[in-house]
Amino acid sequence: MKKNKSYHQFFMQLTKLLNVSFLLFGLYGKSLAQDTTNLMGQLEKERRENKTVLATSTFMYTRIVDGHSVENLPAHVLDVRISHRFGPLNSGVYNFFGLDIHPVNVRIGFDYGITNNFMVGVGHSGAQKTYDAFLKVKILSQSSGAVNMPVSLSFVPTLAINTLRQQDFIVKLDSGVKVERLSYVFQLLIARKFSEQFSLQIMPTFIHPDNISFDNHINNRGIFAVGIGGRQKISKRMSVNVEYYYQLPGTKETPNARNVFSVGIDIGTGGHVFQLHFTNSNGLTEKSFIAENTGRWSKGDEMFGFNISRVFQLKKKHY
Repeated sequence: MKKNKSYHQFFMQLTKLLNVSFLLFGLYGKSLAQDTTNLMGQLEKERRENKTVLATSTFMYTRIVDGHSVENLPAHVLDVRISHRFGPLNSGVYNFFGLDIHPVNVRIGFDYGITNNFMVGVGHSGAQKTYDAFLKVKILSQSSGAVNMPVSLSFVPTLAINTLRQQDFIVKLDSGVKVERLSYVFQLLIARKFSEQFSLQIMPTFIHPDNISFDNHINNRGIFAVGIGGRQKISKRMSVNVEYYYQLPGTKETPNARNVFSVGIDIGTGGHVFQLHFTNSNGLTEKSFIAENTGRWSKGDEMFGFNISRVFQLKKKHY
């Protein structure tokens, strides 16, 4: 009996010892797993910090409304863009609130991405029978991680030429104005994507007008303006865009020039982008809609317009 009792006590002590060992091993294993998880998380964080992540899709398209955005076409992509502007809403029911007014202003443009950071474009608009061309160079790209860049920065010079016949010029030569057909626009585009839904852009702008005058009522030194544009994404393929250009006091081309404000909706459908908007300017080139606008929202001069964009991949991608 004593021997059996001794065996029983031995097995009881052994069982307690094993339970304590398993408990300690479980606690150690749990601590080890937590340490391993923390280590993996730290390594993943360091990996992200050592990698530069570029901000993408700051705007849906290369234009906010009529003005440029910091977005560029990818390399070897052609964008065929048709912009259409109707008459003012205050033209009344007879003209179907501007939709029946002729001639309307239409611009047909062709933009091409030479590299991912450099694109060119040409176009023709009916107003003043204007041909225009531009370059867009992305200088900085917003990024986080190894390289932390808070904004994207692009430079856009534009050249436009008025091809109206001499007798069709609105400004007469005997008024003291010498008409020059060429005009130049230089813009910096500074943009930041604050979240997946909201982006903001500022556009300092200088416009060299296409007239030289000794008339005190016409500015021949150049127009300075500051634009601001924004995008609020409302779904995967739709966003609301706004755009406003403020001409600095004392630099307006003519005293009756008005600042332009535009609001619209972008709709992306695969290879197409549709932009529907209202604006108080009939112009479709930078000089026209920034410096020559005379429409007022308060007077009912806002106009309905749309842009249609279709992109084509001209060179196959190599993976």
